[in-house]
This record gives sequence, structure tokens and C-alpha cells, in this order.
Amino acid sequence: MTDPSRTRRSGSALNASIVRSMIPSAVDAMVLNIRGLISDGRLGVGDSLPTERELCERFQASRNTVREAMRIMKAYGIVSVRPKVGAIIVDDRMERALDLFSFNTLDISRRTFNDIQGFRKLIEVGSVDTIFDQMQPDDIAEMRSVNAQLRAAGSIAEASEMDFRFHLRLVSILDNRAVCDVYRIMKPVIIRIMERAKELRDFTVDTYDQHAAVVDALAAKDRIRYQYALQSHLQVGLRAFENPEEPALA
Repeated sequence: MTDPSRTRRSGSALNASIVRSMIPSAVDAMVLNIRGLISDGRLGVGDSLPTERELCERFQASRNTVREAMRIMKAYGIVSVRPKVGAIIVDDRMERALDLFSFNTLDISRRTFNDIQGFRKLIEVGSVDTIFDQMQPDDIAEMRSVNAQLRAAGSIAEASEMDFRFHLRLVSILDNRAVCDVYRIMKPVIIRIMERAKELRDFTVDTYDQHAAVVDALAAKDRIRYQYALQSHLQVGLRAFENPEEPALA
């Protein structure tokens, strides 16, 4: 038979554990305090934060707590701690993300390839309604111009750069800064995928023709044709990766 007192003690211990887990640590609390100083004080890039001693006194925290909080803020690219200067607000968050993705450019695994191309299909193909609703004549003209530069490219690297620029211009129609930022962060990996595929055959003609089919579908406002042209374009790259002997472009 279960001892009721033991059950109550177990329940109390569990509740206490849950409460403790919900309470932020001293360092977490200090990070929140510093972020509050930045937002409430309307501080911007280049502005200085209070000194270590001032932070300790203001928030009744130890020097180690303040230093650890600053280390975390620095790791996230929010502050830069300089000798004899102190903590300066910076915005290196995008650079941190770019550094993270740059490690993936040396060797693209099959899973990375499938993940990246699958993500691109979700955005470029899956957002067809928004793209068609928001596109303007200038968008069409600029995409044709970029595609013409791709056809004139004299190297795989140059062709891949124009290829990426074409797709970035396409997603920019969504007018969503977060999406464009993610594409820029992923650029080293996407470029490597494009270069790898272009090493297998003529690196300008096929990509140019596939891009032209996408733009023609946009200009005609033919959703089904657009989705088919773009999905086929991306799918060819997937098949090329799975079978390196089969010529194709990403």
C-alpha cells in the first residue's frame, strides 16, 4: 500500500524542482538586466554600457556574475569588451551566423544538400501565391538582367554568383527581411552546391534556360507553370547530387 506521506513528499519535491527550474540563474538574470539597459536606455551600436563596477552596484551582483553575463553577450555578438574602454554595443549577430554556416562549405553531405534544396523549395515554390500577388514589372526586368549576366559568365564561380543573385532577387519579392537574411546566411552552402552541380556540364546554358522558364511563367502569371519550372530546376540538382554521373544543374 502506498504511503500517503511519502507521496506528498515526492510531490512537494517535484514541485520544488519545477519552481527552481523556472527561476533564472544569477547570470541569466544579469543578461536580462543588461538587455533591459540597452532597450530602456535606447542605446545603439557604438554606445558604451556601464562599467563592471557600476553594474555590480546597480544590480547587487558579484563581479563573476557580471563577467559571465558579458561573456554571453559577447558570444552572441551584442557587445564587444575592449581593454581600458569597457563594453561597447555592437551588432555582429549576422557575422556569427555567417561564420557558423561557413564551416559547411568544404564538403556538402547528401543530407545537407537535401535539406538546403528542400528549404529552398519551401520558400521559392511554396510561396507562389505571395510572390505572384506582390511581384512588379521591375522584378521581372531585374531577374532577366541577372540571368543575362549569368549567361555571359566566364567561370563556374561567376556563374554560381549570378545564379545565387537570381534566386535572392526572386525571394526578395516576398518583402520579408528575415527570409532574405536567411538566404544570405546560407549563401556559402548554396554557392558550393551550385558550383558542384555546374562542374558536371555546361555551367551557363542550362541554368540560363531554366531561369528563363521561371521568369516567363512569372511574366505570364501562370502559377502552375512557375511551380513546375522552379521545382524541376531544383529537383534536377538533387538528382545530380545523388548520382554524380548524371549531368545536371542546381
